[in-house]
Parts: sequence; C-alpha cells; structure tokens
Amino acid sequence: MKRKLAGLTAAAVASALLFTGCSQGGSGGGEGDSITMWVIGSDTPKEARDYLTSEFKEQTGADLKIEEQTWGDIVTKLTTALPDAENTPDVTEIGNTQSPTFTNVGAFLDISDMYDELGGDDLLQSFVEAGAVEGKNYTLPYYFGSRYVFYRKDVWEAAGVSTPATLDEFNAAVATIAEKNPKGIDGFSGFYLGGQDWRDGISWIFANGGDIAEFQDGEWKATLDSPESLKGLEQLQQIYRTASNAPNDAKDANQYQFLNDSDQVKDEDGNVTGDLSLSAATIMAPGWAHWSIGDLVEQDGEMVREWNDDTFGTLVLPGNDGKPAPVFAGGSNIGISAKSKNPELAKELMQIIFSEEYQNILGENGLGPANQKYAHSLGDDQFAQALVESASNSKLTPAAPGWAAIEAKNIMEEFFAQIRDAEDLEQLAKDTNAKLDPLLNQK
Repeated sequence: MKRKLAGLTAAAVASALLFTGCSQGGSGGGEGDSITMWVIGSDTPKEARDYLTSEFKEQTGADLKIEEQTWGDIVTKLTTALPDAENTPDVTEIGNTQSPTFTNVGAFLDISDMYDELGGDDLLQSFVEAGAVEGKNYTLPYYFGSRYVFYRKDVWEAAGVSTPATLDEFNAAVATIAEKNPKGIDGFSGFYLGGQDWRDGISWIFANGGDIAEFQDGEWKATLDSPESLKGLEQLQQIYRTASNAPNDAKDANQYQFLNDSDQVKDEDGNVTGDLSLSAATIMAPGWAHWSIGDLVEQDGEMVREWNDDTFGTLVLPGNDGKPAPVFAGGSNIGISAKSKNPELAKELMQIIFSEEYQNILGENGLGPANQKYAHSLGDDQFAQALVESASNSKLTPAAPGWAAIEAKNIMEEFFAQIRDAEDLEQLAKDTNAKLDPLLNQK
C-alpha cells in the first residue's frame, strides 16, 4: 500500500482537468439510478464492498457499482476521468499524497458542509489537511496505515541494549548494536535505513520540529534548511554513519527481508537468485509488514512467515518529547467528483462510508479507520497498539499543489541519498530547497 505518484507533473494534471465548478445537478436516488465508486488495489476487502453495495441499495434504492483500479496508473486514469461527466467515478479513493494536486485544481466537490456529520475532528487530521484547500474540505481520510519499528529481540538482548524512551536513546541503541554486531555478520546493520528511504527517514526531521515545507505569506516555501530541520538532519546523518549499512540508493521496499533469518532473493521473473541471511537488527516499516516477518514454516503445503514473540518485537519510534516521533502515514483519502451527475447519491454513499458500521469493518480487516473513535476495531494485539500509537502523531507531505511534480522528479530520494556523505548539510538542504520552491506552488 505504498502511495507514489509517477510520470505526471502537477501542471499536467491541472491542464487536463480544467474544472469550472461543481456538477450540474442530480438528486436523490431511486430504482434504476446508480453511481460508481473507484477503489484502488485490493485493500478494501470483499466484506466492506459487499456492505457498501447492499446498504446503499437499502438506503437509497439505487445501485452502487464498485470498480477496482491499480495504483500504478491511478493518476493517469483520474486525470482523464474526473473532468469527464460521462465517465467520472462519482466517488473515488485517492492516495493521501495525491489529494493536494487534484483538490487544488477543483477535481473534487466541496464537502465542508458534511465535515462534522462525517466525523469532524475525530477524523485523522493529517489526512484531513491533505484534502483541504483554503479551509474547505474536498477529500477526507478513508483508511490509514502507519510506520513503526520492528526489531530482533534476540539481537538487542545479545548487544545489551534496552528499549529506548527517546529518539536519542534509539539512535544510541542501534549504533551500539551495529558496533557490537552480535551475529558477526559482514555489513550488519543495527538499523537498516536505505539511503533513499525518505518516507521513514523524514521522522528525524519531523521529531525536531522541522518540515519539508511550510505555507508562508500565501505560498509554500521549502524549509529543509531551518534550524529544526538541520538538527534532524544531523541526527539522521549519525544514524546513516553509525548504525546502517544500507546502500545510499536503497529505497523503502521489503526491509523485512533483512530482519528474517533468511529470505529468498528473486529477480523480476521470479527466479531465485540467492538468500539473504539476517543482516539487520532493526527496521522501520508500515504496520502491514508484520505479515512478512517471522520464522519460515510450512502451512497448507506452502512456506509462510509466522511471527514469533520470542524472536521479534515491535516498538513505536520515540520522539524527543516523550511522545511518539511523528511518522509519515500511509493510506488513502476519499472524495466526490466535482463532475458527478449524482452528487446527492454520492453524499449518501459518503455517509455510509463514514458510519460506525463501515468504519468498524475497515478496522476489523486491519485498515486504520478514518474516524479515531473506532480505532478499537483494530483489536488489541501489539500490531494494532503500535499502529494506533504511531498514527497519533503522524504527518504527511506538504499539501502543496505541486507535490506530484516533486515526487515525479524523485527530488526527496536524491536529497536523502546524499545525507550520509554530505560534508555540509546546510548547503545540501539549501540546494534541495532551490529545487523544491519552483515546484511546490505549481498548479
């Protein structure tokens, strides 16, 4: 469920959309009426889809058609479909970092009048901000995932380090593990953090009060060179230099394979090219990574990973203030197309999506519900607890109209890849600000 934009700039989206306002009408539903909802990927489970279609039919008399799209081409499809009243989905899921680009060019209906009815301030606020423009709400959170720490209890114990309560203690612990290298493995990492893994590494900037950009005097301004951001960069550089042996070009993909005792390495065709022995004591990843961490066991004729509490543990990355460190949250928003011919029916669907019943269905299927009042539906195991606690202080990328262009150009990846070896972090930050500033406000 990684949300990434590729191949389209914000300007391209804007030029394709050219919205002039909300759709022209539409009313309540009835027999023979129908609307379409787009979901992306398989994250929305069958139970949830079945509930939506049956409940929508019962409440409105109209039909709901749910169509599944893919993350790889969703931006292209939305850019083409949203401005076309004949083909637009009435309601659509959208990646949280994708929301600003589309909301800033008028792609979604203003649903500010429904904000309180759909959950109000109980909704995950970082996602609310991603879907808002000038104080008005256009998309709202659909579900969330959050990043936290997975670690090898056996390796931590062998290195003689204890559970950290602050970010400084975490940094010291993973550096100690790397230095002691209890397993005696070449290239062993106390904490595996890829050089281009900015979605995890950004937490060190956030935790020190820094940010990628801020809204100042009516426009977005890059702030990677602020005193707070630089303090975070200095901490992060120490992590790269003392705890992680991950390559500078490594991204945030499949970190779990370095935590397991062994994992097969496969090429693009699925051919096994080698094994990865345990090479890291600690990783940071979205909560759903726990399904890929554990002992390799046979189950129904297949080899699967089975979590072992004696070997593996979880913890929320601690901040500098006794609270969880701010982490980059994954997940989706949802909104009504401005070109929907049936906005009233679409609003009724939104009411069902944000109902207690549907929110609980999401939680029971491992998706963080948009409304935090229903977070209990996730359960009470360590993964649910870590997910909720880490999300309580989560952040997103700046809600700037040009963020899509920034992701398309891999600017953050290039910036983070240089942190380990940088002799002048402030100059590196200023150089990156110069790349960000022309794009942040691009519509």
